[in-house]
Amino acid sequence: MVISPTLGASASAPEAQAKARTTAKNVIFINGDGMAAAHREAARLNQTGLDGQLAMDKLTASGQLSTTPHDPKAVITDSAAAATAWATGEKTYNGAISVDVDGNPLATLGQQAKAAGKATGLVTTAQVTDASPAAWFANTANRSAQDEIARQYIDVSKPDVILGGGEDWWLPKGTPGAFEDQPAEDPSEGSLGTKGNLVNKAKKAGYTYVTDAKQLDKAKGGKLLGLFGNEEMFQQRPEGQGDVYSPVVDLPTMTTKALGTLDKNKKGFFLFVEEEGIDEFSHNNNGTRVLQAMAQLDKTVAIARAYVATHPDTLLVVTGDHECGGLTVEEATDTADESGTGVSAEDGPFSIRGSDKKFVMDWTTSGHTGADVPVTASGPLSDQFSGKHPNTYVHDVLAQVLAPRH
Repeated sequence: MVISPTLGASASAPEAQAKARTTAKNVIFINGDGMAAAHREAARLNQTGLDGQLAMDKLTASGQLSTTPHDPKAVITDSAAAATAWATGEKTYNGAISVDVDGNPLATLGQQAKAAGKATGLVTTAQVTDASPAAWFANTANRSAQDEIARQYIDVSKPDVILGGGEDWWLPKGTPGAFEDQPAEDPSEGSLGTKGNLVNKAKKAGYTYVTDAKQLDKAKGGKLLGLFGNEEMFQQRPEGQGDVYSPVVDLPTMTTKALGTLDKNKKGFFLFVEEEGIDEFSHNNNGTRVLQAMAQLDKTVAIARAYVATHPDTLLVVTGDHECGGLTVEEATDTADESGTGVSAEDGPFSIRGSDKKFVMDWTTSGHTGADVPVTASGPLSDQFSGKHPNTYVHDVLAQVLAPRH
């Protein structure tokens, strides 16, 4: 699609309306990692009731995305291949961070947006160098090279805002930062970097570094690096076995700060936002924590919707990179359930808001599945997400804003 030239002051109302529908200045892209239709339905029932709607379901356009990777050994995607499809428009193998099937680096929308003069940012409850955010701002053949991804953020792609977990990858082994090595809640955590002290390098590059909510609140404009945990910003374990979802700074707060910071750029911005807990807790078939993470994600979507309401030149997209857990939503009263025990056991029952009815979450696997993921959107170009498309289609739409074709 060719973007229309800027309309002059004499443009008619119909022309202005047409322009508003086909151009955008900003993009907010929100990923519920591991989230598909059943996750959304479970959250809808639990949080809004039988006839309620989540904020993410109130967006004006909806469609479906397929997620199959181009992997010689797999037909089900991981987060790296899925995010690469979004960020580059090319399918690749599992574990690849914006490189093609031969390992060659691909142009990413995050870096193209920066080159076009837009502000860029990423917010996640995972490590900031985890696969989904990394694919927009880095290139590496192996998603495990998180210290290299961090180095590329500072040296190459230079996102203006970087907020989330993963301090371990920014500091050399044996150099704990704000979060102690081998903490009681997870003794396996500790600094792992091999690229030097990247926190200090970020400070020298002009980033304000923050590690808690108070510091984040006080940070004033400019480039911002916030790391709020050694690894993910939660502990993902089976229910009752040390599982905790209590981020040092929650996703809505991080997103609000990111929007307030990026909004200052006159040429617009690209912001990637991710709730990682949905995927991690789905891997453990932990319905209670999945619903917690979904609640935080939907509060974040509500913040983004409010921003779009006052900034109609903003495209907002909400989707998931893949399904996790093989989840279905079932009647709590079904005593003849065939699912059995272990990873395929029923989880719950869970309450339905405003009702005396309940439902159960029934898992079929602890891994990812090939189920389509819903996508909802609002703002300019959002209607293009109607229908069913491959996940690479995300790139095709966003590129019209972040990497305009002339």
